[in-house]
Amino acid sequence: MAGNKINIDKHLIEIVGQGYRDFWNFRGRYRVVKGSRASKKSKTAALWFIYHMMKHAGSNTLVVRKVFSTLKDSCFTELKWAIERLGVSGLWKTTESPLSMVFIPTGQRIIFRGLDDPLKNTSLTVKVGHLCWMWIEEAYEVLKESDFDTIDESIRGMVPTHLFKQVTLTFNPWNEKSWIKKRFFDCDDDPNILSKTTNYMCNEFLDDADYALFLDMKTNNPKRYKVAGLGRWGLSEGLVFDNFKEQCFDYKSKAFRTNHQNLVSAFGLDFGYTNDPTALFCGLLDGDNKQIFVFDEIYEKGLSNKRIYEKIVSKGYRKEKIRADCSEPKSIADLRDMGLRRIIGARKGKDSVNNGISHIRDYKIIIHPRCVNFLSEINNYMWDKDQFGGFINRPIDGYNHLMDAMRYALEDVLVVQNFSFK
Repeated sequence: MAGNKINIDKHLIEIVGQGYRDFWNFRGRYRVVKGSRASKKSKTAALWFIYHMMKHAGSNTLVVRKVFSTLKDSCFTELKWAIERLGVSGLWKTTESPLSMVFIPTGQRIIFRGLDDPLKNTSLTVKVGHLCWMWIEEAYEVLKESDFDTIDESIRGMVPTHLFKQVTLTFNPWNEKSWIKKRFFDCDDDPNILSKTTNYMCNEFLDDADYALFLDMKTNNPKRYKVAGLGRWGLSEGLVFDNFKEQCFDYKSKAFRTNHQNLVSAFGLDFGYTNDPTALFCGLLDGDNKQIFVFDEIYEKGLSNKRIYEKIVSKGYRKEKIRADCSEPKSIADLRDMGLRRIIGARKGKDSVNNGISHIRDYKIIIHPRCVNFLSEINNYMWDKDQFGGFINRPIDGYNHLMDAMRYALEDVLVVQNFSFK
């Protein structure tokens, strides 16, 4: 062991490369790294965990992604690569079923977990030493800050003085609306947080052909280059709707009605309660100009059917036709009995999600600034990915409450409904 460690230390900068000195030496609670493609953030993290687990006796690491099945072809593979690059493969036992890594001399372990199986993430313990480090790869996939808080609590308790507790997040910065930005990048200087942006230019292991790809992107797709090339916040690909803009408008004004004479009202309701919000979409459709105007919303957890009714009435929409999630017929019946006489269930059916999305993408969506939750959802509503990182023809199951409500509302947009402007 000692001989291996001396050899590693002597050649460490050649193995790891440059650009991550602060990341490598930081000992605070949170290391958060957003970066472009080929910025070596994941490989550097993998090298750090393997090296420091061998250096610090008793340390154990929890590696997390939103979906467990994606770990094998991402973090597990990166960590195996790091073991080989450090030249210590004889000191580690790795298994794919179950997914596991063990440092043979001491029994220290790397544990792999997915947020899609929360029962396995409670009361995590290790047989040897302390669970003191966690790595969350592709952290942008964690859509709810509360989910992060829950897993963050796994790294707790007293540790010996030679150890320290730390959570590392690595991700591509697809969306500036992510809770990660506000929590770790927009905060004042905090000694417990290292937030860092990296890009391909700090990766000295790329060749001329690799650099040429980024230069081509810079010339031909500058919007994507800012994110995928420079690591800046934004969205480069995978957004379900890119046909929207935020804009003030007064749908009750004479000028608005003159410019949009054949308006169709569109109200959709998605039920929620404890974990998900109840979401009411309030829109107007201008079929002549292929425009959807989003002018109001309800977005709140913990609403009983009575409170849903009261909120809809308080906004003046009691007489409007509302299409609601048909999976809750009892709630629809309750609301109808209370006085929402025109509420009906959405039809849904096979491929209704993709068909609805396809139809809505033909329109320009104009969103009033007051609809902050709709803006947040549409900026985060993305196509899901397969285990290889490719986009699939299915949206993520998140940021979709008002998106679903919009689809319900627009199911029968060809049927003219008279909207009261009074």
